[in-house]
Amino acid sequence: MNAAEVHTAKGPIGVFDSGYGGLTILEQVRRRLCRYDYLYLGDNARAPYGTRSFEIVYEFTKQAVFRLFDEGCSLVILACNTASAKALRSIQQNDLPRLAPDKRVLGVIRPTVESLSELSHTGHIGILATPGTIQSQSYELEIKKMYPRFEVYGQACPMWVPLVENNEAQGPGADYFVEKYIAELLAKSDKIDTVVLGCTHYPLLLDKIRACLPPSVSVVLQGPLVTDKLEDYLHRHSEIERRCSQGGSCRYLTTESPQKFSEAATLFLNEPVVAEHIVLG
Repeated sequence: MNAAEVHTAKGPIGVFDSGYGGLTILEQVRRRLCRYDYLYLGDNARAPYGTRSFEIVYEFTKQAVFRLFDEGCSLVILACNTASAKALRSIQQNDLPRLAPDKRVLGVIRPTVESLSELSHTGHIGILATPGTIQSQSYELEIKKMYPRFEVYGQACPMWVPLVENNEAQGPGADYFVEKYIAELLAKSDKIDTVVLGCTHYPLLLDKIRACLPPSVSVVLQGPLVTDKLEDYLHRHSEIERRCSQGGSCRYLTTESPQKFSEAATLFLNEPVVAEHIVLG
């Protein structure tokens, strides 16, 4: 294969998450952009990322991204708020120019933030996310950059991901912890009129979350927003779009037990999933 053929080789769009939550992004993307091939990688053996350091999240995310590159992906979406918060910028600025200048990596935070001007009337924004995402202040920094007058209130929700991943999202334990964290968020300001679900697991708790919020508060879901931005990105970057294969397929890779992943992923996607085991690092 010559250099020109290598440059134009087609491959799937990569989607990465530390666990299962990115499947909620993948589902929305595939629903609209169904003609493309996709390759999902879940680093389930080392999840959750939310409580890990910046250095560890960056190293793990970099390993996953370059594995997806090795699998033929020219474009990778970090469908993980923690990875987007702690690793995206370093990968984009430091690693891609040196190691993969013809590849692209996108995150989920910026597309989410860009929607806020249309949704919020008060400019008071609540963020519900993992401890790692809240600690990183990535949402606050991005929001302040775009909307300097907005006020941002972060609320860490450390129990939500374990509840979802242990299939307890509909149980009484979930009721308690959803009420607890939302009450803590709302106590920070009575002007909050828009709440961002800053973790891709949280849509599975959506009904409970909405039940605990005043009807006047808008809830921002990332899946449709990321899909909008991805569609626009592919339209504007034909050099990347041409390298995305279009067979309508989807493969799943996991660093955990393929059987365990397949069973859990089926809950997220409501369709049978067959996963393959890989090792990172």
